[in-house]
Amino acid sequence: MSIAVVTGASSGIGEATAKELAAAGYQVICAARRVDRITALAEQIGGIAVQVDITNPADVAHLAEVAGSHVDILINDAGGAFGMEPVAQADLSLWERMYELNVIGTARVTQALLPALLAAEGVIVFVTSTAADAGYEGGAGYCGAKAAERSMVQSMRLELYDQPVRITEICPGMVHTPEFSVVRLGDQAKADAIYAGVPNPLLAEDVARAIAFMATGPKHVNIDRLTIRPRAQAAQFKTFRIK
Repeated sequence: MSIAVVTGASSGIGEATAKELAAAGYQVICAARRVDRITALAEQIGGIAVQVDITNPADVAHLAEVAGSHVDILINDAGGAFGMEPVAQADLSLWERMYELNVIGTARVTQALLPALLAAEGVIVFVTSTAADAGYEGGAGYCGAKAAERSMVQSMRLELYDQPVRITEICPGMVHTPEFSVVRLGDQAKADAIYAGVPNPLLAEDVARAIAFMATGPKHVNIDRLTIRPRAQAAQFKTFRIK
């Protein structure tokens, strides 16, 4: 059976992607820190739950051991955004945490699973963000981390151009998931205000379908980067809202 590894599978885009790939016939390894959630998900989709903190080398080594010598798909979804303060007032420990998760942790997982991906002529999908495109007020730390993750994608594609692996990136815009903005802002009301008046922001399932399209296509087709936004969001700085 073909193997897919999904990090950040305990909620949001990661959870939805695990379900989408399982429906497409993959044995999905659901990796995340919250073991209760990924255990329930794995039971639901016939997958395998592996408790992983991607900032912990031992956890990532265990994930690679469970995944085995052939991995067809790696979805690098684990990451996070914390805080919306301007640079002058930013808590730099949160910036360090974002870089550790979105960049270092993602690189650690990718390094660990790359031999198995090469053996299977597999594909890696990095879930970055439209935040990687440019800075915005209050977004310096997160934009910087996601831009660094994008640089990793671009470099890897050049470094592995003659190897049997596809390196792809999906950049979601405004996605309404239950937790992302609450974690970032620490307040449900503030999180709800992000989506106030926006008709039909993306859902995790919308992004998951796009990821599955990218990951399950022919082996000679590489979708370098796919940007996905709701129709109401014309650009990072221009969103239609019903008043």
